[in-house]
Amino acid sequence: MALGVLNNLSAIYAENNLNNTNSGLQKVLQQLSSGSRINSGADDAAGLSLVNGLAANSTALTQSTTNATEGVGLLQVADGALSQVTSLLNRAITLATEASNGTLDDSQDAAANQEYQSILSEINNIGSTTTYNGNQVFTGSALGVDIYTGDSSAVGGSIDNLFFASLSSSSLGDTGGTVKQSSAGEFIDLTGATNPVASGDTISGALTFTINNADGTSSPYTTTSTKLSDLIDEINSQHIPGVSASLTTAGAVGDTGAASGDLGLQLSNTNYNVTVTGGDTLADTTSGSTAGTANVYDNNSAITTVSYDFATGGDTSVDLSKTDLLNSADAQTALKAINNAITAISAQDGYLGAQINTLNAISNVMSTQEENVVSAQNAVQATDYAAATSNMSKYEVLTQTGIAALAQANSVQQEVLKLLQ
Repeated sequence: MALGVLNNLSAIYAENNLNNTNSGLQKVLQQLSSGSRINSGADDAAGLSLVNGLAANSTALTQSTTNATEGVGLLQVADGALSQVTSLLNRAITLATEASNGTLDDSQDAAANQEYQSILSEINNIGSTTTYNGNQVFTGSALGVDIYTGDSSAVGGSIDNLFFASLSSSSLGDTGGTVKQSSAGEFIDLTGATNPVASGDTISGALTFTINNADGTSSPYTTTSTKLSDLIDEINSQHIPGVSASLTTAGAVGDTGAASGDLGLQLSNTNYNVTVTGGDTLADTTSGSTAGTANVYDNNSAITTVSYDFATGGDTSVDLSKTDLLNSADAQTALKAINNAITAISAQDGYLGAQINTLNAISNVMSTQEENVVSAQNAVQATDYAAATSNMSKYEVLTQTGIAALAQANSVQQEVLKLLQ
């Protein structure tokens, strides 16, 4: 290579390598100071996406553990209240047994009955004033209380719907129901061969939701909206137990009976105490369709929910409000009813105890899952200090040699001056 001064190629090579070395050194120093191997998308785009997803999972699992713990707290409040009711009923047993004996006179029966009626009043008081976070506990509502746990993913969530039967002297205990799990839903296909669907379209027909209550009664609700978007809002605003509505496609909910691109109404109904009818009466009338054209497809796309299914005809409870101890015959009748009430309260308390154990188990699962997720996140994201410190030493040496090489490259061209002397 000819000797010249127009371009100092050796200095350019040395400078470029020195810049690369400095960039590598800065990256290593950032990893060492932050403790993270991935500090931007440029470090590892795929790894950053994975880490961010795992971080979201970890955050959701941490809160899910708290959710389960709060559910246990609610159940323990109800369990404590029922324990007090059982103690009161045990005292009522003593009074009824005493009043059943024919040796008492009318004034003594009246005194026993007065205390007995006070016990019933206190049971009413416990039922109406037992609260958790300012909300009444023993509502008897089919809506129940949802305890959500999950890892933030679409398939990683579940709901434990807690049912708290009403509690009063006229409704003691709850027997006959069963605990069931469901992820049921139905897709109402509103798309015809020449009938594209939009959320603002007008519709004909109506849906009827029938809520079966714990006492055997039912509460029907029929929709009135004539626009698809309004229908979805109407259903969701009613807070029907286990029911939610959305606009989606058959493919999104996994229905193979309809074309994957068909748009329609997805209803999630995970509560066995709610029935839905009228889906096959809906039609999108914006493009000239007529009622009865919708097809209904069952699916299991809803969030998995564990809920309390009421007995056919309603659950069983005991009414003590009409009992008294004014004479031995009445006392013997009351004694039998009180024994039945204690059995019914025990059954209700057993359900609450089982749910406490369930939520404690869920909490343990969430904690273990969180630990494993954090471990996976750490494996991807955390700085390997052994490798990083080795790289730092390498870059420090390369920096020194690069500076020396650049200085040498610059000094070589100075030698050209000697030829001109």
